[in-house]
Amino acid sequence: SNLIPIDLFTIDTGRLFAETYSTWTATLEKYKVPITAYYPDAQALQQFVVANGPNAFYESVDHRKNCCHIRKVEPLQRALRNRKVWITGIRAAHSPNRQTMPQIEWDAANEVFKFHPLLHWTTEQVSKFIHEHSIPSNPLHQKGFVSIGCAPCTRAIQPGEDFRAGRWWWEDANKKECGLHIHK
Repeated sequence: SNLIPIDLFTIDTGRLFAETYSTWTATLEKYKVPITAYYPDAQALQQFVVANGPNAFYESVDHRKNCCHIRKVEPLQRALRNRKVWITGIRAAHSPNRQTMPQIEWDAANEVFKFHPLLHWTTEQVSKFIHEHSIPSNPLHQKGFVSIGCAPCTRAIQPGEDFRAGRWWWEDANKKECGLHIHK
């Protein structure tokens, strides 16, 4: 039974790292709390892949944004339907446009309040908390992966690189959003 009355969910894009699935499994085993998975609409995904190929996201920003919409944004919209609050793991350090983001904000697109309890935590604070509480953590974090998404769209970053450099690295830096966390 949940210690607090919340529902946990995740988005399974179908292109996640094996390490992400292992972390998901370890989390289920440790906490014994269900995590509902939301998946892309099969027909929309099939149409996109048939029309554009399985790796079309590398070809254009539009293809990448369409892929993100099908695999992440639309499933998220279903996950948030009829919810009042969405608790996120967003941290300001991960994106320049998050520096002035409020800790609680109204997400008009999903008609839900977004609460970012870790917004001002440093990477060191997060790591320490994970270690102190034996929280399952994606092993890719120890290999230079800061922001972990779909496997074909995520790489480790080099020392000194921006946090978002590992996501959609083939695109201009100012286009690196998938649509899950649009901050206006």
